[in-house]
Amino acid sequence: MAESGCLVVLITVGSYEEARKIADALVGQRKAACVNIVPQINSFFWWEDKIEEDKESLLLVKTRAELFPDVVNEVKRIHSYEVPEIIALPIVDGNPEYMAWLEKETEMK
Repeated sequence: MAESGCLVVLITVGSYEEARKIADALVGQRKAACVNIVPQINSFFWWEDKIEEDKESLLLVKTRAELFPDVVNEVKRIHSYEVPEIIALPIVDGNPEYMAWLEKETEMK
């Protein structure tokens, strides 16, 4: 299977309100076709030499690979964390109609 040129970007944030603000910006600017918000996850991670536990929200951002640098810049502009998690996973295949919709909705109009 060849990659589609599209990505799912995972972003964690400290609150649901922050997640909504980032989702609104990315979709509103057509940097993403869709953003799903998982309102609460429990995260365990190393920070400043100790293990931390926190409640966060998770964004699942669907976008085109070529827009990833724009997504990163916009998220960093809004995000409250010093080092935000912004990681991209390639979409190797998908429902053709959905993939066409994703491509169409991330084009500048």
